[in-house]
Amino acid sequence: MSTDFSVLMPVYRGDVPAHFARALRSVSTDQTRRPSEIVIVRDGAVSAELDGLIDAALAGEAVGGVPVTAVRLTHHRGLAGALSEGLKACRHEIVARADADDISVPIRFAAQLPFVAGEHHHEPLDLLGGAIREFEDDESQLGIARVLPTDADEIRRVARFRDPFNHPTVVYRRSAVDTAGGYQELARMEDYWLFARMLAAGARVANLAESVVLYRVGAGAYQRRGGLGMVRSELALQRAFVGSGFVSPLQGARNVLVRGGYRIVPTALRQAGYRAMLRMAGR
Repeated sequence: MSTDFSVLMPVYRGDVPAHFARALRSVSTDQTRRPSEIVIVRDGAVSAELDGLIDAALAGEAVGGVPVTAVRLTHHRGLAGALSEGLKACRHEIVARADADDISVPIRFAAQLPFVAGEHHHEPLDLLGGAIREFEDDESQLGIARVLPTDADEIRRVARFRDPFNHPTVVYRRSAVDTAGGYQELARMEDYWLFARMLAAGARVANLAESVVLYRVGAGAYQRRGGLGMVRSELALQRAFVGSGFVSPLQGARNVLVRGGYRIVPTALRQAGYRAMLRMAGR
């Protein structure tokens, strides 16, 4: 008997309806192992077209009859708030994250669920991510792969310096997320802060080396990784890391210099450096 699991997908007014519709198909009708439910969180008011797509999904359209629950927040809460409310609505212990503009590959859940559910007669994982492949507008024209460490010890080492998981790829146990304190407000760093706390709490973790999500990097994607807002978020993250003991004060200072410096260089240079880093990591 296969394990039940939920897919958690937030949507907000800035999402493109066509991208949202494609993301929904990718986690439902396209999957070789379909979820038991999809929980869509409407994070504040959205366009009539997005609302129509949510209503269609509730009626079973374009999701192959997979049960859909819609959580409708009256005002925009941001990612941490939306995911927190969505997790409350998920009926199952195992939850797969998905974003409203990315594409899960057809074998994603078939590849990931057995490890989190313990179906291969090994100890179930609490958190499992995977690699992503970037694309711009055409999903058949794939760009660079973002591959992260697969071994738990290496993940714990790397986590002191950079996010060891691709958030749109993760599948986790709700109980492990709850034990770590759940999603907490930390602008644009909510996922990294959660994963750090899960690691500190002893979560069993891994990444798949294969790409399980096609990650949309449209116009402005690299620009959004920089700027003073991201620098402020980086400073807040490192203060939280040092305060919790996840990193030492020296490591926190190093991260502010390196990661903060990355945020303020020109976009073209940031893009070139980021892609060079990914190529080196993939070797």
